Amino acid sequence: MVYTSVQEPGGTYSNKCLENKEKNGRLQTESQTESQTESQNEDDGRGKWSGNLDFLLSCVGYAVSITNIWRFPYLCYKNGGGAFLIPYVIFLVVCVLPLIFIEYALGQFSSSGVLTVWKISPLLKGIGYGTLLASAIYCTYVNVIISWVLYFLYQSFTSVLPWSHCNNEWNTINCLDIQNRSSGIQNGTVYNSSFGIQNGTLTSNATKKTASEEFWTHKVLQITDGIENIGGIRLELLICLFIAWLIVFLCLCKGIKSSGKVVYVTVTFPYVVLLIFLVRAVTLPGAIDGIKFMFIPKWHKLLSSQVWGEAALQIFFSTAVGWGGYITFASFNRFNHNLYREAILVPFINGGTSILAGFIAFCILGYMANVKGMQVAEVVCCALYLGPGLAFVAYPEAISTFPVSPLWAVLFFLMMLTLGIDTQFGTIETVHSALVDEYPKLLRNRKTLFMTAICCVGFLSGIPYVMNGGIYILQTVDWYVGLITPMIAAIMECILIGWIYGTEQFYDDIEMMTGRRPSPLWGIFWKFITPTSVVLMVVFNLIQFTPVSYGTYKYPSWAVVVGWMIGFASVIPIPLYITKDLWAAEGTLLHRIKTRLTAGSDYGPALAVNCIKPAELLQLTTTERLDNDMSNQPDVFNEKQNMI
Repeated sequence: MVYTSVQEPGGTYSNKCLENKEKNGRLQTESQTESQTESQNEDDGRGKWSGNLDFLLSCVGYAVSITNIWRFPYLCYKNGGGAFLIPYVIFLVVCVLPLIFIEYALGQFSSSGVLTVWKISPLLKGIGYGTLLASAIYCTYVNVIISWVLYFLYQSFTSVLPWSHCNNEWNTINCLDIQNRSSGIQNGTVYNSSFGIQNGTLTSNATKKTASEEFWTHKVLQITDGIENIGGIRLELLICLFIAWLIVFLCLCKGIKSSGKVVYVTVTFPYVVLLIFLVRAVTLPGAIDGIKFMFIPKWHKLLSSQVWGEAALQIFFSTAVGWGGYITFASFNRFNHNLYREAILVPFINGGTSILAGFIAFCILGYMANVKGMQVAEVVCCALYLGPGLAFVAYPEAISTFPVSPLWAVLFFLMMLTLGIDTQFGTIETVHSALVDEYPKLLRNRKTLFMTAICCVGFLSGIPYVMNGGIYILQTVDWYVGLITPMIAAIMECILIGWIYGTEQFYDDIEMMTGRRPSPLWGIFWKFITPTSVVLMVVFNLIQFTPVSYGTYKYPSWAVVVGWMIGFASVIPIPLYITKDLWAAEGTLLHRIKTRLTAGSDYGPALAVNCIKPAELLQLTTTERLDNDMSNQPDVFNEKQNMI
């Protein structure tokens, strides 16, 4: 191992720490103690969270996204109700929790983003580039979803919600007003027409659509008949997209110093709204039917591999493991931050939020069944299809039947707005920090300018999504972009820590940061259980994978091919970088692989002063103080702390 640890009286050191010691003799002189403390906090200009809560809230906001609102209820209904929660929680513990712990520790120990963190294994740096590319693609359409939310929010500031009735100019004759249980064009006159029916029945084969469905398709999207007909730009959505990027820029222009404060509002507000909706939802007529439908377990479903596979994929993707956000956020922690707390809290908060959102969703669906005079299963089948239908059709439809419905709509879409923005914070900061760390001389002193450039490129990249047929493009990109890269990153993280870098060395690093050595149980997860789980996820995902679709619309073959190209675009950097790195190295092929897989001498804490274990430092300090008291010598605490 290139990056080894040796024991000396002061603690455990890496090669990087030893090189600093040989070069400088001491880290700081006694007179530099004050500036050393400041340097510890700022880490050479990268910046640090101003408080521990900034980090926790940012991670929660990154993990809990809009998909928690619409995706989990659908899967819970589809896979056995309450029985689905069993594999969901199991995979949360054995897969997601160990992976988040790895990513936190890697980011915090090295104070590096998703590119420079791979100094721990230079040959695998292509994974960092793949993660970066996937995140960059992802952030282009997250703001499009936010633009839809902004449009709904704007339309909610009215006395009568426009999706609550069928008397709008965009409504068709097939519009169904669920409150009045009548179709659109309620009053009309037929001129110069005659017809006769003899021994027959007059029927209509047209499919009825609710007012909220028609508002979504005919007013918001003004959707075309397919991706072949992309149409023109929706000016209103383009304006909303610009506002969305402007909000993101204003929140991120000062980096974590600004976003770390914004999350106090944007992360806590959704939970306030969810609790308000919870109280309202459980009091709705028919809510109990929806609750029973969701939570009465269908135990036989647990015998199906489909249920276990979808539970694993849902918890994996909903927590955003393997996308680089946790590495990025942890890189702004102080070196001695206790990362155990967030590693456990964040995945459980994410899972709890999904369950809470599902509970509220089924209360509302039970209520809708009561309003429509239908069975809950019929309403669920219509509303909980994969995609944004629940958030932009079913929820607005239900809200339109509430008393003071505009107020409820404003609250709901403000919640959706904050959920989307929090996710975008982590995604964009991943891209921004990775490139700033990789090119510090060029970008570190131009962070705000670089953030401006990222937001401008993101806005321009989002324009195709706000065209009339943009939903088809968005569905394609969303379907394929995270297909395999995050899971490859997760598998390689486990192999790296478990078998290449070594769990004992990783334990040393964590102990150096926290003063507490992890349990050997973590190593069992990292070596065997977690990577096996993710490999099985990959296999299941590829076996059950179906080509992209949107509702009943089937995409043409060329669109499916483009989708696969998008999916593998973020995988290609991995073999390319391995080839490039091995070509540039010297020696036999086996020697090149071995050398480039192991950590370089430049991997380690960003500041050499952090190369000592806190527990051993505390022990030495206490001893020194006792010696000082006995000999009445001047206190040399700072001198000892600054020596290696």
